[in-house]
Amino acid sequence: MYVIINSWKRGAMSRENGEPGVTPDVIDGIGPLARQLNQAHTRLWYEQVHQDLTGPQFTVLTLLHTHGDMDQGTLGALAHLDKSTTAPLLDRLRRRGLVELAQDDKDRRRKLVRVTGSGRELAVRLAPAVVAVNEEMLAPFTPEERELFLGLLRRAAQRRER
Repeated sequence: MYVIINSWKRGAMSRENGEPGVTPDVIDGIGPLARQLNQAHTRLWYEQVHQDLTGPQFTVLTLLHTHGDMDQGTLGALAHLDKSTTAPLLDRLRRRGLVELAQDDKDRRRKLVRVTGSGRELAVRLAPAVVAVNEEMLAPFTPEERELFLGLLRRAAQRRER
């Protein structure tokens, strides 16, 4: 039987026989914390924003509303979506009548994406609820802590993209 020795302050757990154990980072590190944060955000999103529109779908609609028509690759990059995610996401939005897809006349390999009136209306209507979810998620922090927290998250996310 394995016995966990209370050595959290030393940064490791050990087994009774002295073999190396598992560090607390496995349980309290970035992975589990990111998952918990995502679960909390997803729950709030579902309750306060929309049950049938995901955060990435909202981001795509908002980018198109804000920046206008663009090709699928540019849109995916701006939304921080990989190619394998972007195409099916756009297809779901197209089937719901929220975006239109067309081939570029100059380069048949490129797909151009345009938000429809329904997509634009949905993005505008949901924006206040999205802001409210963000506010609720950041409520435990002071304004200075919010800025620091978001800056650190952005830096960690950008590192992943390199």
